[in-house]
Amino acid sequence: MTSPRTDIPTRAQLHALLTARAPAAVSIYLPTRPGSPGDAERIELKDLAGRAGDQLRVVGADRQVLAAVEEQLADLVDDDEFWRCQARGLAVFTAPGSLIAFRLPDDPAPAVLVADRFHVKPLLRAVTFPRAAFVLVLALDSVRLLEVLPDSGPTEVTVPGLPPTASTAGHARAEGGQVRMRQFSRQVDRALRPVLAGQEVPLVLSAAEPLDSVFRSVCGYPGLAPTTIPVGGPGAEDELAAEARVVLDALREQGMREVRDLFARRASQGRVVTDVSAVARFATLGAVDVLFLDVDAPEPGFLDDRTGVVEFHEHGDVVDHGVLDEICRRVWLTGGRVLGVGRSDVPGGGEVAAVLRFTPS
Repeated sequence: MTSPRTDIPTRAQLHALLTARAPAAVSIYLPTRPGSPGDAERIELKDLAGRAGDQLRVVGADRQVLAAVEEQLADLVDDDEFWRCQARGLAVFTAPGSLIAFRLPDDPAPAVLVADRFHVKPLLRAVTFPRAAFVLVLALDSVRLLEVLPDSGPTEVTVPGLPPTASTAGHARAEGGQVRMRQFSRQVDRALRPVLAGQEVPLVLSAAEPLDSVFRSVCGYPGLAPTTIPVGGPGAEDELAAEARVVLDALREQGMREVRDLFARRASQGRVVTDVSAVARFATLGAVDVLFLDVDAPEPGFLDDRTGVVEFHEHGDVVDHGVLDEICRRVWLTGGRVLGVGRSDVPGGGEVAAVLRFTPS
């Protein structure tokens, strides 16, 4: 058993990354392998950290800034406990005096970017629609928590204080079956809270009635999925993971259907745009309600701070933050919803599309 392999950023953490400014903001992405001891991944992070140092020297970073960033990345490379448990991807953001890392359910391409802001766009796929889930396997005689990633086997997560059975939970005088089940369910819910704290992924319940309904009536985790999957005992982990992925697919399809329907309704009212320059202008005006963004599309260039006019570059360089990153940041900071998706899910088939709060003049 182990700790959760993913730590997908919360909205608050994403907001902090999008609003951060620093003389040297370093963003690093690399794929990792669940179950790996981390040796190969450490080597790759060390290589990418070296590239970050080279980029900092190119832009003339202060020696103290360079030393602080290099020291923080070296500390992460040497952190044995951190590498003990990995997911499919790693995102690292560091600036003088800070470093934060997220273990992701997707495998990003290796990348390093040095700018005055963090490169957040690749994170959006993980936070737009859930790609990982926890499965609570709940029965009167056993309880387990599994973590499920897109393309790897499930792992059991250690939950301190989890009651082993319903008969060990609650007061000895609580003879009624419903009363004992509620006591059991509340103890399970309390034990899960510190493990799930800060998580924003679905919790899929595997339980039979009436325990299913009883647990749902006391569960405080906001991400409890509405669909219950069949009960699985020891040895059924792969089947449980497959059922949980079906639930995740359904949640994603429902979410995409809702935003596609919204786009279609607003298109009939003339309140959508799909051209990058137009989206940039409306994002700067605070007029974008929903942004569809191809997270894999590079678009080097800059946006004018006042007008949103785009200056495209044929090739980016180490200080080139990117047009799509800046559009994303402006939409987020003006209260819009940002959907990081693949190109096939962007209406119109381009790099971006936007639903507007008002009809453009």
